[in-house]
Amino acid sequence: MVNLQWYRDRGLLHKVSRVMESDSRFNDAWRAGDVVEFEEVTESYSCGRIDVRGTGDPYGDEIGVPPMRSEDWNQFGFWLDTFETDRVWTLAELTAEYGKTNPPIRWDSKEQQP
Repeated sequence: MVNLQWYRDRGLLHKVSRVMESDSRFNDAWRAGDVVEFEEVTESYSCGRIDVRGTGDPYGDEIGVPPMRSEDWNQFGFWLDTFETDRVWTLAELTAEYGKTNPPIRWDSKEQQP
């Protein structure tokens, strides 16, 4: 998950109002029946790293991954769990191979893509 400011900068939030069904357990100011307004994410994105094992380094290696739609992140991660190579591939190589049999990854348009 990326922070809310990242979503604000991209116009991926909208304001939502909800009526509290019960008193809040986290905020003494919110009681049942109160109308609470908050921001809700319209499109979820994820980013992070790929952990690389089997390199001979006891701590492994890692490849940074820029933000992509969360659904794509999950599907890419499942695919990576089944993928093995004889050398460490770049992110561009991995995503190209992934793209041969999977839908295209929807990257954040404001970030540099692999």
